[in-house]
Amino acid sequence: MSKFFIDRPIFAWVIALVLMLAGALAVLKLPVNQYPSIAPPNVSISVNYPGASARTVQDTVVQVIEQQLNGLDGLRYISSESNSDGSMTINVTFEQGTDPDIAQVQVQNKLQLATPLLPQAVQQQGIRVSKSARNFLMVVALVSKDGQQSNFDLANYIVANVQDPISRTPGVGDFQVFGAQYAMRIWLDPAKLQQYQLTAVDVRSAIQEQNVQVSSGQLGGLPAVETQQLNATIIGKTRLETPEQFEKILLKVNADGSQVRLRDVAKVELGAESYAIRAEYNGRPAAGLGIRLAAGGNALDTATAVRQTISELEPFFPPGVEVVYPYDTTPVISASIEGVVHTLIEAFVLVFLVMFLFLQNLRATLIPTLAVPVVILGTFAVLLTFGYSINTLTMFAMILAIGLLVDDAIVVVENVERVMREEGLSAREATRKSMGQIQGALVGIGVVLSAVLLPMAFFGGSTGVIYRQFSITMVSAMVLSVLVALIFTPALCATILKPHSGDHEGKRGFFGWFNRTFERGTQRYERGVTAVLRRKAPYLLMYLLIVGIMIWMFTRIPTAFLPEEDQGVLFAQVQTPAGSSASRTQEVVEQMRDYLLTEESETVNSVFTITGFNFAGRGQSSGMAFIMLKPWEERTEPGQGVFELAERAQGYFFSLRDAMVFAFAPPAVMELGNATGFDVYLQDQAGLGHEALSKARDQFMQLAAEDQTLTGVRFNGMRDEPQYRLIIDDEKARALQVSLAAINDSLSIAWGSSYVNDFIDRGRVKRVYMQGEPTSRMNPEDLGKWYVRNTAGEMVPFTAFATGEWTYGPPKLTRFNGVPAMEILGAAAPGYSSGEAMAAVERIAAQLPAGIGFSWTGQSYEERLSGSQAPALYALSLLVVFLALAALYESWSVPLSVMLVVPLGIVGALAFTMGRGLSNDVFFQVGLLTTVGLSARNAILIVEFAKTLHEQGMTLTEAAIEACRIRLRPIIMTSLAFMLGVLPLAISSGAGAGSKHAIGTGVIGGMLSAMLLAIFWVPLFYVLVSSLGKRKKTVGDEQNGEAQ
Repeated sequence: MSKFFIDRPIFAWVIALVLMLAGALAVLKLPVNQYPSIAPPNVSISVNYPGASARTVQDTVVQVIEQQLNGLDGLRYISSESNSDGSMTINVTFEQGTDPDIAQVQVQNKLQLATPLLPQAVQQQGIRVSKSARNFLMVVALVSKDGQQSNFDLANYIVANVQDPISRTPGVGDFQVFGAQYAMRIWLDPAKLQQYQLTAVDVRSAIQEQNVQVSSGQLGGLPAVETQQLNATIIGKTRLETPEQFEKILLKVNADGSQVRLRDVAKVELGAESYAIRAEYNGRPAAGLGIRLAAGGNALDTATAVRQTISELEPFFPPGVEVVYPYDTTPVISASIEGVVHTLIEAFVLVFLVMFLFLQNLRATLIPTLAVPVVILGTFAVLLTFGYSINTLTMFAMILAIGLLVDDAIVVVENVERVMREEGLSAREATRKSMGQIQGALVGIGVVLSAVLLPMAFFGGSTGVIYRQFSITMVSAMVLSVLVALIFTPALCATILKPHSGDHEGKRGFFGWFNRTFERGTQRYERGVTAVLRRKAPYLLMYLLIVGIMIWMFTRIPTAFLPEEDQGVLFAQVQTPAGSSASRTQEVVEQMRDYLLTEESETVNSVFTITGFNFAGRGQSSGMAFIMLKPWEERTEPGQGVFELAERAQGYFFSLRDAMVFAFAPPAVMELGNATGFDVYLQDQAGLGHEALSKARDQFMQLAAEDQTLTGVRFNGMRDEPQYRLIIDDEKARALQVSLAAINDSLSIAWGSSYVNDFIDRGRVKRVYMQGEPTSRMNPEDLGKWYVRNTAGEMVPFTAFATGEWTYGPPKLTRFNGVPAMEILGAAAPGYSSGEAMAAVERIAAQLPAGIGFSWTGQSYEERLSGSQAPALYALSLLVVFLALAALYESWSVPLSVMLVVPLGIVGALAFTMGRGLSNDVFFQVGLLTTVGLSARNAILIVEFAKTLHEQGMTLTEAAIEACRIRLRPIIMTSLAFMLGVLPLAISSGAGAGSKHAIGTGVIGGMLSAMLLAIFWVPLFYVLVSSLGKRKKTVGDEQNGEAQ
């Protein structure tokens, strides 16, 4: 094939240009992401049950829905949480690869079976099903610059004018408003109700009767009489719109003709639907809209579309209101991709310099340089064909591929140069002869590197998604690289290279010194190889020692799923003592915010605080802060990283005696959770009850505090708090002729904020709520202020049939896979990996009482899955490489001499990774497999030539020594080119630095040890294995001769 294109160079150029054109068009169409869709599909179900406790929500809503969700296709696990404010969320997580649209339809179908069994109040509120990521993509906030707008005014504006356009924006899956829209609030005065002999139920009935929308028909509607000349719509009673209209609702007409209206027994105002959440941006009143990415959505495109939608709405904002983005995960995407592109350019420049150093000929250096854009752009075209995106994983693979793809071109150019120099042939003739010598080696290198990476494409789960990005990208690049080396590079060599006037040693200046030094090194290397082949036993023992060290390091290297990354954002979670008021929590939130904006002003850009909500639950004792750091280019000083900030902030937060405050960074893949570290559920598998589970949780926390491997271990929930249990004496109620329905309804309305019906506010439908005024529901004694009417028409106080007692109960209840559970979060202590932390958690969990189990979730689940897949991946890759070599060389012995070199590269990768304090994570595993291929590549370059020389008549030892001498220069050149190409990854900083270090460090270490060690052991293995194979063949031939 190469000869055809050597004679037709224009044909080769046309193929290269077409490939580059296809790649350029693909780059314009490829989506851009930080990561592909690593997180498994998730469908969430949200329900609100006003006035219900966490226990009531769990027993009447959560369990009813959970029992119907069994049998879903591809279901991985179900988690749920019930809160004391009546809210509930069920997260249904499916296996990676499940179609999120099909998953959502299946959940909705199952939900239809459960809906008729739910309380009527829940059905009235509606059930929301969405397919989206669990965490927020970004938060859009409106801030009052002049303080004229309150939190509730801003929240109402978001719900009325911003929420709907944002929800229609492509890529938005779900949203959460930090605040509440306006509602018609009716605050009942129990004393006045008693004065007019009315109950809360009476008021609700009057509102439902008079605040209605009636379809009244038409005048002259069809069928009509023949003589009818008029047709008009009849406007009947419509929904009320203003507090004044509600105040006029008639409640009662007395015998003397006097009237009792709503204003006589209640205060009516336009208030908030909920007062549970208060948001501030840098201390100013604000309201926010948390946006979640749709399943499979593109984060960068979605964030851009959201900003575009906001910019279109901004001209219509009220005066003094501005929009800010206090939490945004997309800057790290742009910064990461930009950083990788810079790294790609740096790698290209460094590889060019290495090639020029060794080839010392601008024409010769230009040939491999031209191969790079052809292969890189061609790979982009392949990515578009497979439906992939431009992300950090595919770009990392491109960087690794640069070092690999120039290897093929370098091997061609270097060998053509050698033939021209040694035999005095023209460029065209030298290229023809050279390609005959190295064509097999090129194909062998391509097959081996593809074989070692291809098995990664067939693994499942989130880890498999990462593997596939590397596998498809690098295998595509390798295949294209080999094709370019067989088609385009020979054509360039035949047309661009010129005959040499002399050898390398004849040059002067720097290149002359370099060549003479390298030649002396080659001679010493040749003597070293000769010594190794003469005294095989000591070197075999040394090899066994290296293998032993490699195995020991494998057992000692810490494990992890993904390296931690500085995403430019930080979370802080506030939990004040159980039963704390919102004002008490707000004081702690303000202390936390002031510290961040003053003491950490060089690092922190903004702080968006929320009182009444955090990731652990909702309630007056909960608080949260979204902390946005300054851009990476402004954080160049030591200690300005997100993890250093979290450590300093946590030190200050420990001094806040009135609350527990935790600062934590998000994980590398935000779809897998809200925090770095481990995520585990303790489960009540034996039905021991809430109290037993709580004791097990406390035991776990105590043991975790004593374990030096763990830090920041916390219960991601809310501890039991004081609750007032109301005891209704049914017998007394019956004796007083009071119906239980009237008791329940009155209690729900007076104390639980009852939803009545809807009204119209500025053209938008909003809700009407009734509740007792604040002074009538502050203390247990206030229960005596409320009355119900018995069947005789008499007013009976609650104290006549009800008593109460103080107790403790959960403000939040969690379930995991259908059983009660409690979520525990934490991280590895400094100097330990997440894998070691997870092992410590498993040891502690084994000490818990019988019946208490545990389950990993989120990123921890993926880490356990990836750890179980790694050995199978290594074994399969090595097996495929061996089989590919066996097929290529039609031999079982030659591949063995190549495979024996692999540990020499692995030991370097392990040593460098451990020496830098890094872990055995997914990126390291990819780098390790790349090291396996590179180690085998160096061996192939020597073995291929040694095999050819031996077939030409040399002894095995002579062939091995001569092959080492001939191939040393290209091996050193390609190895240095690859290492310098990857070097920018290993020394990078800023966004995405963790993953760059993880993959770059191991690959450089592996390549360095493969280059320095393998060049001595490859000839030894070749001679030993070939001698053994030859001896067996001779014995076999003798036995066959005797048989004949």
